[in-house]
Amino acid sequence: MSHVPHAPSVPHTSRRRLLAALGVSAATVPFAGLGGVSAQAATGAEAAAEPLAVSGGLTGPRSSVSLPALDASYFSRLTLADPLTASVLDGTPARTEVTSGGRRVALLTHGARTVVLPGPERTFTEDKKPFADTFQRTLPDTSLPVADRAYWGTSPGGGSWSTLGPADDDYAVAPGAGLIRLSTDYASRHASLRDDAVTDVDVRAVAHFDKVPTGQACSYALSFGYQDTHNNYRARLSFLTSGAVELRVEKEVADVVTQLTTALTLDTAVQAGTDWTIRVRREGSRIRGKAWRTSAAEPVAWAVDVTDDTFGAGRVGLRALANDGCTNLPVTLSVSRFQVDAATWRTPPSVTHGTWVRVLDEPFDGTWTADLERTVRAWVGSTAPDVLAYAAMFLAGAPAVESGAGPTAGRQILGEAGYGYLDPQGYRYEGADFHEYMGIGWTFPDGTYTGPSSKQVGNLDCSGYTRMVYGHHLGVPMAAGADTSGTRLPRKSRDMADYAPGVRVDRTDGTTPPAATHVQPGDLVLFNADSGDDTVTVTVDHVGMYLGEDAAGERRFLSSRKTGNGPTMADLGGASLLDGTGVYARSLHTVHRV
Repeated sequence: MSHVPHAPSVPHTSRRRLLAALGVSAATVPFAGLGGVSAQAATGAEAAAEPLAVSGGLTGPRSSVSLPALDASYFSRLTLADPLTASVLDGTPARTEVTSGGRRVALLTHGARTVVLPGPERTFTEDKKPFADTFQRTLPDTSLPVADRAYWGTSPGGGSWSTLGPADDDYAVAPGAGLIRLSTDYASRHASLRDDAVTDVDVRAVAHFDKVPTGQACSYALSFGYQDTHNNYRARLSFLTSGAVELRVEKEVADVVTQLTTALTLDTAVQAGTDWTIRVRREGSRIRGKAWRTSAAEPVAWAVDVTDDTFGAGRVGLRALANDGCTNLPVTLSVSRFQVDAATWRTPPSVTHGTWVRVLDEPFDGTWTADLERTVRAWVGSTAPDVLAYAAMFLAGAPAVESGAGPTAGRQILGEAGYGYLDPQGYRYEGADFHEYMGIGWTFPDGTYTGPSSKQVGNLDCSGYTRMVYGHHLGVPMAAGADTSGTRLPRKSRDMADYAPGVRVDRTDGTTPPAATHVQPGDLVLFNADSGDDTVTVTVDHVGMYLGEDAAGERRFLSSRKTGNGPTMADLGGASLLDGTGVYARSLHTVHRV
């Protein structure tokens, strides 16, 4: 099958349908009307306005793009003067500002195809997405020096594990199980995910001990609101020497443990190797918990329902303990599943502005023409999907959209994306390009054919995400691999830094990150993040798209990340910010305008 790299014919949502959806005050529309067209609309058929989802804690959308209620800015093209005024601004890169009656209606960059225009204000928001860690990896990696070995590694989308006390080698992962070895009594082992901002959460774990303890009990617990080893909540299962299993919910504050409930005996004469599931649902100060034999049906009712507000945001994780006096050590806890079904962050990243990013058919050569004026007039106030809308349509919870026509007919072309499949140590492979997300091969303009990958369907690595948005959906030419012509988007971020079509906005001087004073939404931001995946001669190894200033006034970008397992504007595994002292702020290398 042969394809050419151009945007497929995917009709935009009709204005009538969009305005019907916007007829609700401060409506939150998870991608609707901003690239989130239904499969029916993608084929050109008219669809009724879809119901609007409203953010609501654990039941709210994982990500959303919201528009205000119907306002005059949707019709700003009707108030434009005739003709528009174009003038070249000072500074680098060269830019032409287009105004009407003294107000800016477009900004074009000489040599670039992207154009920014004012339009209806939008808010982009992302919250924590569900994930499950089934421990399908082998760790520690004994081929590495001892200091570099990871003992539980990284969960698939939930962040990396931190394992504490008393010895590193008490922890290991065999395919299908995270192992905690209790080799000394009354010494807690804690495994927590490095995401300190989790508030409301619905989380569960499945585990068993390999022995019925003698002398004294052993226990495993689901931790939440975890601040550190001395301060946390936990739902704890005690496995007694008699074979009985008891459930407690407790909090530990400065090493002082308080029982929030009395012990509940759930079963007796439980044999070694029997899996038990613990589930906790925390919403605000309300904490509910239950536990059951994994082989049985989940109980409908919660066994525990209490209120406590000691701890706010914190990590989730696991704790294992052999009580003082346990006589048949070592005892091993085998965790086969750790799953977050829903969660919210204390302050989800949120970016609000009225900038829309459009793409010209050809780079702007600095000459303002009548044809360009007609194009800009058509864009002003338009809510048809732009660069940022397409980029948001791959965030957590974005609905799947299938193409209705052309070589991609029947293929998913929008919708939540992952990053890549896992290697034997649980790290994600790079290599998921735009066409692999769709599960098809692609023939590029030079005749090079790249086949599909069954393992990468639904995935996009950082440069694949950029190419999906700018190349596949918005028509910027793409190369099969490295390309030095400056007319096609190369496959890898390292080549995009020097040879992506467009103009350079800023670059590091080799000692400090660029100030990026003129960065604007839609710009490519490229980083030397020292991922360890490249040779020593490579200076760039990650690419994203600048989104805008967040609620704290810091500059935030979108990129597809290994730790977050896909496109994100959030901070799991490193803050998605150009400001501050985080890994990406420190490693910003180049800003480029397509």
